[in-house]
Amino acid sequence: MNNNFDTKKLTMYAILTAIVIILQYLAILLRPTFFSVSLVLVPIVIGAALYGPKLGAWLGFVFGVIVLLSGDANPFIPINFWGTIITVILKGTLAGLATGLVYNWLKKVNTDVAVTVSAIVCPIVNSGIFAIGCFTFFMDWVTQQAGTESAVSYIFLTLIMTNFLLELLVNVVLSPVIVRLLKIRKA
Repeated sequence: MNNNFDTKKLTMYAILTAIVIILQYLAILLRPTFFSVSLVLVPIVIGAALYGPKLGAWLGFVFGVIVLLSGDANPFIPINFWGTIITVILKGTLAGLATGLVYNWLKKVNTDVAVTVSAIVCPIVNSGIFAIGCFTFFMDWVTQQAGTESAVSYIFLTLIMTNFLLELLVNVVLSPVIVRLLKIRKA
């Protein structure tokens, strides 16, 4: 019986990992802005809610690796190679970890509230770590790109807000519904 459960769990880990990879490549192909909208945050929330912070962190890490391998982070690599790698890997990994921790903390109160708040936390952490990375590693480049705008408004309005708002909307709409459906099917 325990092997059956472990097999099911491992299968779900593999499926969610594959979904993260596919969605990130699709997001890059269908890029509406300078950066691709991270549709991949939805399976990260689902994995973190159903299987905990470790899977959330793993899926976030995979997301970061795919961003690096796909060339989506290429504009930043010549500016600061290590800063790009650190920022991209940390933003995904910490978004998944935070999502799982918040879900575990709130599920004692209400699982619907837990998944909704987690779906909000995920893009906040993802975009927040990206902003911190911009301030830490790319501020000179950002200042050059901003022109007459202030560097801070450029980071938030041009680089982050468009993607963040789309990611937040997609996450808050899809993640709770999918988690609920998977829990119903599981029962």
